[in-house]
Amino acid sequence: MKHALYAILIAASTAALSPVYAQTAASTPAASSTSASAPAKKAVKKKIAKKAPAAPLVDEEENEPDVSGTKVVDYQCELGNKITIFTNNDDDKHIALKWGKRLHRMARIDTSTGANRFENRHFGLVWIGIPAKGMLLDSKNGHQLANECKTDEQRAAQAGTSPKA
Repeated sequence: MKHALYAILIAASTAALSPVYAQTAASTPAASSTSASAPAKKAVKKKIAKKAPAAPLVDEEENEPDVSGTKVVDYQCELGNKITIFTNNDDDKHIALKWGKRLHRMARIDTSTGANRFENRHFGLVWIGIPAKGMLLDSKNGHQLANECKTDEQRAAQAGTSPKA
């Protein structure tokens, strides 16, 4: 009895599978003809999708800028930190900032508040200058590097005296 039941199950399953196999076999030649043209379309899409790298800005930020012929402003910050800013009258979109032993090229970022904001995304540096002070931030690690950075003129204005000559 069990053998007869197994035989019926096997016969039913092969009968059910044979139309599916027939459809798959019949559709395979048509699928292969369309799949032959599909790689060509994919290759074209890949070529279109590739864009020229927009890395020149990063290269400029990596290299130390030339500071010859620039105006130099020294800042004294809290905790004994020192920052030097080099500005060029012909280029108000960039500054050079000396932090530690390295010069960094910084690009101006427009703000709605009127603050002077300069960034170097490669090194993660952000300089924010307002009339009362300046601060240097590390955007990669999310902390301040230098705060309460002031020029001699800013210190004198705060104290109500004239700056040293």
